[in-house]
Amino acid sequence: MPATTKKLRCAVYTRKSTDEGLDKEFNTLDAQRDACEAYVASQRAEGWTLVKDRYDDGGFSGGTLERPALKRLLADIERGSVDVVVTYKLDRLSRSLTDFVKLMDRMEAHGVTFVSVTQSFNTTTSMGRLTLNILLSFAQFEREVIGERIRDKFAASRARGMWMGGRVPLGYDVVARKLVINEAEAPRVRRVFEIFAETGSGIETVARLRAEDATSKAGRPLDKGDVYKLLNNRTYVGEVAHKGQVYPGEHQAIVPRELWEEVHAILQVSPRTRAAQNRQQSPALLKGILYGIDGRALSPTHTRKRGRLYRYYVAQRVMKGDADDDGSIVRRIAAAQIEAAVMSQVRALLWQPEIVVGTWLAARREAPDLTEREVRDALHRLDPLWDELFPAEQARIVRALVERVVVGPAGADIRLRVEGLAGLVRDLGAIAPAVLDAAA
Repeated sequence: MPATTKKLRCAVYTRKSTDEGLDKEFNTLDAQRDACEAYVASQRAEGWTLVKDRYDDGGFSGGTLERPALKRLLADIERGSVDVVVTYKLDRLSRSLTDFVKLMDRMEAHGVTFVSVTQSFNTTTSMGRLTLNILLSFAQFEREVIGERIRDKFAASRARGMWMGGRVPLGYDVVARKLVINEAEAPRVRRVFEIFAETGSGIETVARLRAEDATSKAGRPLDKGDVYKLLNNRTYVGEVAHKGQVYPGEHQAIVPRELWEEVHAILQVSPRTRAAQNRQQSPALLKGILYGIDGRALSPTHTRKRGRLYRYYVAQRVMKGDADDDGSIVRRIAAAQIEAAVMSQVRALLWQPEIVVGTWLAARREAPDLTEREVRDALHRLDPLWDELFPAEQARIVRALVERVVVGPAGADIRLRVEGLAGLVRDLGAIAPAVLDAAA
């Protein structure tokens, strides 16, 4: 090489859209590299030399610049380590005209030229740029046509009800590229629909499913997001959806059509409206745990006046018409009044240090790594969440927390279940995120 010849450091870039065949001893990337290295060798008299680094992107589309080897190449160009970029064909670098212009601008900013060994042109001349743009336009056109063909084929297959891949839904397995019912998982799917149809509440559905140890296909507990995805997946009624169109599927349905329509009639109502409707049907929170000082239970009852519901707890003595009353018992008390008083005391007790410590000691039996601070945070979390819970969830928590409430003329005495508090600490991990999602 003459002493006056400038040394040009050449980087060979190769790319293949798929990773098929890349595990072979000699693959497509190797073939591209051999052709490029031979071309660089033929220009040795012009001062061309290969850089040591390899820039190979196997399994990456030419329609994106998010490619690891390309990023390394651009970084080396910016460091001044490369003078010429050599590829087998223009579209190996990019199939997008816009992206290629960006790449060329970055190369030119650092004095780097580009060469395609099978498409001879010089990017430093206006004619070379015109040739480059024409070739690149055809490359982009080819990519768009291929994309359209793939989309058309996918849509046609969907229209025939075929399974076109993706995450396999709970309740199904894939056999010979077809969905078949997983008999162990299918009852779990139907149970999700049944509970939601009964409660109209995603939060209550999640709570019941977790009580039944229902899990996803991956084995984790189902959450609120999982429930709503299941409820809206038309696969479960034997259908296939594609771009707003619904087609009969080749697979069998898991959920009866009547149950699907019942659930979706509920889903048409907004979550806030459903919550308000559910709260109007408030259950008796203290049923079975509210007693008078005579040791006899107070039973829930209600009456309606001018369309308005009034709820009460009434002493057994009054309900049975026992006239013997020495004034030592509460004959009747408004349900809203006693329930609010009890929950106010319960929520206050949850902040007491002795309750936190007792709950922590009970919870450690099942979770030895649980810290006192984690227990305290979980108990304190109930206070702001309480008003957002559905009545059924409130009732479940009250029965888990409160062993007995004794009401008399002097007030109410509340006895908590420490074991119930320990269980609440576990449950709040699932309840809190779901409630916050619903309130958002």
